[in-house]
Amino acid sequence: MSKKVAIIASNGGLFDAYKVFNIATAAAATDQEVAIFFTFEGLNLIHKEGHKQLPMPEGKEHFQEGFAKANVPGIPELVEMAQEMGVSFIGCQMTMDVMGLDKEAFVDGIEVGGAVTFLEFAKDADVTLTF
Repeated sequence: MSKKVAIIASNGGLFDAYKVFNIATAAAATDQEVAIFFTFEGLNLIHKEGHKQLPMPEGKEHFQEGFAKANVPGIPELVEMAQEMGVSFIGCQMTMDVMGLDKEAFVDGIEVGGAVTFLEFAKDADVTLTF
């Protein structure tokens, strides 16, 4: 039986995105079942437009050159890689309702669900992380 990794993405910055998608793709690459629950600002990470323009944290602009030199894929590429590897994306229904957003505002292939949906996956997860 494969191991399960449950990730909660509640922050929407560029570095948060790298943490979430690097862990998710690494876990998926090692044949682990992965689900990410995107809530509050974390929804930016899968928003059709938002995930393409996540700002570099102030004072950290020098990292941009390092990302380029290290051939680190951009967030849109990591989102696509994660989905191709079978990572489940769950958009928080409550947060989407509060923000007035619908499923069409997000990358294709997401599931919309509440905390119960995520908890059903996470209840027997081997690893649970929050970013």
